[in-house]
Amino acid sequence: MNDLSEQQKRSAGLEYFPSNKQMHAERMHAKTQCHLFNQLAPNDFKQGMKLLKGLFGRCHNFWIEPHFYCDYGYNIHIGKNFYANHGVVILDAAAVTIGDDVLFAPGVLISTASHPKDPQKRKKGLETASPITIGDGVWIGMGAKILPGVNIGNNAIIGAGAVVTKDVTENTTVAGVPAVVIDNNNNNPTN
Repeated sequence: MNDLSEQQKRSAGLEYFPSNKQMHAERMHAKTQCHLFNQLAPNDFKQGMKLLKGLFGRCHNFWIEPHFYCDYGYNIHIGKNFYANHGVVILDAAAVTIGDDVLFAPGVLISTASHPKDPQKRKKGLETASPITIGDGVWIGMGAKILPGVNIGNNAIIGAGAVVTKDVTENTTVAGVPAVVIDNNNNNPTN
């Protein structure tokens, strides 16, 4: 495995050094684009969406309110009709795939990055990254946190302040720390 680049190790879900020159340069580019986006006047929204569109890996029509932050940008793949309110952070060391018609409330944090349990490895600066997938029609409430490797099924609802550590099945509402199921049929009009 020593012949793999740090980027290849990251993509394979192996431990890698994020301090690698290329990854550092990529993060600086994304942070610069986010900074430019966050400094725009409110009436410059078209320019803001253009900046972010150039940063993301794949995106359709979307609207993101400032302030927005990400690590790389190119690992973010957004479906149609995505909306993110103020203060969203997406730490995209691995792929973050967001389906169609998804809503993020203010202060949502999505993180694909993690650190080893071994304190010696943490001291060395090692990380791992696991992809996150968010299905169609998902609503993520204010201040919710989605941890590495989580998959959220279509039409799920993540309650405000929830910390999602495990996969969420479709048509399920979860809330709490850690998040637990509080409703498993949120699309039933009689509920």
